[in-house]
Amino acid sequence: MPQDGFYAKVRRGLPDLVAQWLTLGQGDADRLALLLAESARVTRIGLPEETPSGETLNDWSRADGEEPPLWAARTATFLLVQMPARPVPASDDEACAWAYCWLRNRDVESVEAAEQALPEHLREPLAAALRAAWTDLKGLRLV
Repeated sequence: MPQDGFYAKVRRGLPDLVAQWLTLGQGDADRLALLLAESARVTRIGLPEETPSGETLNDWSRADGEEPPLWAARTATFLLVQMPARPVPASDDEACAWAYCWLRNRDVESVEAAEQALPEHLREPLAAALRAAWTDLKGLRLV
């Protein structure tokens, strides 16, 4: 697979997405790891068997660390889009990760519906990435 392909960008952007949660969330890493895991369970975005430690969460947020599990990235996206601080992705790779997780978190009929469901401040920053994620979804990568 090309290193510039959509899914390669998603994988490179996942740690940055988790890092946004660590940076903008309120609390230390252990508390933010607990909030992430409990939010995943409550929303049924994921059902982590164990609550990660703050050290694990920090590791997931580094490009050279362990890749975060999908439930963690999806839950971080869920929490970030609701923040009053109105965070946005800082890079194209991170935008791809946000868009990938956004579509995984929603059941939408069209890319237009997915765009309209986004908070207003994310529509422009995620426009291209969301269309690429939709193409990827229709190509059956998002299973």
